[in-house]
Amino acid sequence: MKKEYEMSRRGFLKTAAAVGAALTIQPTINKVKAANAALNGQSMSPVEKDGVQCRTLGAGNAVFEVSALGFGVMGMNYNRSQSPDKKECIRIIHEAVDRGVTLFDTAIIYGPLHNELLAGEALEPYKGRVNVTTKFGHEVINGKGTGRQDSSPATVRRYCEESLKRLRIDSIPLFYQHRFDPNVPIEEVASTIGDLIKEGKVQRWGLCEVSVDTIRRAHAVQPLTAIQSEYHLMHRLVEENGVLDVCRQLGIGFVPYSPINRGFLGGCINEYTVFDTNNDNRHTLPRFQPEAIRANTRIVNVLQQFGRTRGMTSAQVALGWLLQKEPWIVPIPGTTKLSHLDENLHTLSFNVSPGEWKELEDAVAAVRVVGERYNAEQQKQVGH
Repeated sequence: MKKEYEMSRRGFLKTAAAVGAALTIQPTINKVKAANAALNGQSMSPVEKDGVQCRTLGAGNAVFEVSALGFGVMGMNYNRSQSPDKKECIRIIHEAVDRGVTLFDTAIIYGPLHNELLAGEALEPYKGRVNVTTKFGHEVINGKGTGRQDSSPATVRRYCEESLKRLRIDSIPLFYQHRFDPNVPIEEVASTIGDLIKEGKVQRWGLCEVSVDTIRRAHAVQPLTAIQSEYHLMHRLVEENGVLDVCRQLGIGFVPYSPINRGFLGGCINEYTVFDTNNDNRHTLPRFQPEAIRANTRIVNVLQQFGRTRGMTSAQVALGWLLQKEPWIVPIPGTTKLSHLDENLHTLSFNVSPGEWKELEDAVAAVRVVGERYNAEQQKQVGH
């Protein structure tokens, strides 16, 4: 019999206390699932490999098996206001590995460089057990981003060599072009990556925030493993512009970044939230201005209402909705809090019917989203 819980992120901590001891001893996704099932009277979802739910990105020689939920490292020291010290960040990354996460995501521009260095140091003890993906494309000179794109062959090669050193690995499991470079044909980028794959320095590649035409042209030269774009209940453009359809047709995986809309769908942000102007891009985004936050909170309320009778937080509802969309979708939520890591991984335990998810979609669609996701300058860099 289901119990009702008032499941805000803060309320989740009280509920999780009942199973805290079990999670502390050899924490794994299995234990997280078992604890959730015990609390909510729900059956546990099946697992696929070594007690961990896995998913497959890509096909053929581009195939990539990873945990069903990945981990976005970016916010640990870039663009998300204050963060814990390095020691605590590393501890959280290690906890994620212990709980079964095998996919970690970073990029050269995050920091710049500092995020790759953090990921490299944290994950070095787990070589061969986990995969860290990174991204090239944004021009970085003397440790600072210029705002320009550079995916010329020589630069891609140089970025690859430098990322390998910062990440402390011998081969990059998945190397994304972070943003389309209008000065370099995508076929040339694909060919360069193909050469790096032949040399063993890169294993697979992907693209971020690109059009269907760009995906097809790139894939024809060097098969893609994954497309990474923003995708969540407040931003569903990839359903409308054909990106998800072409991924389905070509056997390419999809990795949604900001799956909880930069924390907003978790319910902890309101119109009075103050973002660090030195290390948080949200204060520059139209959707995170006070008036927009006030209006869009109605969407969070819909998620909270949906989750309340199912024992789910609004963040879990947001992640669960993405996971049920396609078996080749792997969200990469990030966090600097162990409690939120637990919360995110609990999502893998819930069983919600397709009809219920459709009801949620309809309820969210009835609320108009206020504010664009990017400012004009950032918007110019996507969708090419």
